[in-house]
Amino acid sequence: MKLWYQSLARQTESTPYGEILRKVIKSACDPGTTVHMQGVSESAGIGIHYRFLEYHDSREVIYNAIKAEKEGYDAFLIGNISDACIREAREMVNIPVLGLSETSLHMACIMGANFALVTISEKWTPRLLENVHRYGLERRLVGVEALNTSPLDLKKAMVDNKHREYIVAEFTAAAKRLQAKGAEVIIPAGGDIIVFLADSGMYEIERSPIVNGIVELIKMGEMAVKLRALTGRFTSKRLGYSTPTGDFLERVRKFYGPDVYPGAK
Repeated sequence: MKLWYQSLARQTESTPYGEILRKVIKSACDPGTTVHMQGVSESAGIGIHYRFLEYHDSREVIYNAIKAEKEGYDAFLIGNISDACIREAREMVNIPVLGLSETSLHMACIMGANFALVTISEKWTPRLLENVHRYGLERRLVGVEALNTSPLDLKKAMVDNKHREYIVAEFTAAAKRLQAKGAEVIIPAGGDIIVFLADSGMYEIERSPIVNGIVELIKMGEMAVKLRALTGRFTSKRLGYSTPTGDFLERVRKFYGPDVYPGAK
């Protein structure tokens, strides 16, 4: 089984973050599963929670989904808590496309009756609440705590163990405040925090599961591929993710190229 893990950080595979991320991904894989880890290279990849920056990263993600299917990958995983381009990618390709946010939220609902989010900054919080509403899970959300961090601050923690310990301690304090409000499951909402917690072996706090979205995303990716192999289907192409057909598809391909909407007729 071959999975494509799409990060939205620039050239993730050659960064300190990528080194830790690779360890977490490897620890989650079944025997026989290989994962290609890919960052963005055509844009800066420095802050997906800003909408302008997300706009510039998005095109590359969609075209990488096409590339993944063309090169024989079995599933495409969007390893960013924004789930940037998840709808566009699902419409475009036929292999399963899963996102870090959607997977984390639904796994939290399986693990407990409710959940809470610890986000990496106040700026990030509204974007993630949009995802909660989009997936129809607002009634399961107990609350949100935002850490006082920034993208550059988190990069520092990748190479400064003392600073990383401080951020993990801040996460722990935020999680306990959410538990005091009744939260049963805690979701760390940011790839940097997720890999810090995984690297320290922290998957639970005072009987509350901590959703490690990267681990869950790999396992759900494997499950999606197995389900598709067993049944021949996974993503609905009925309405929301349906593709152009006939003369209109031909017109689209003349403009955007023959590789768009692979398999559509």
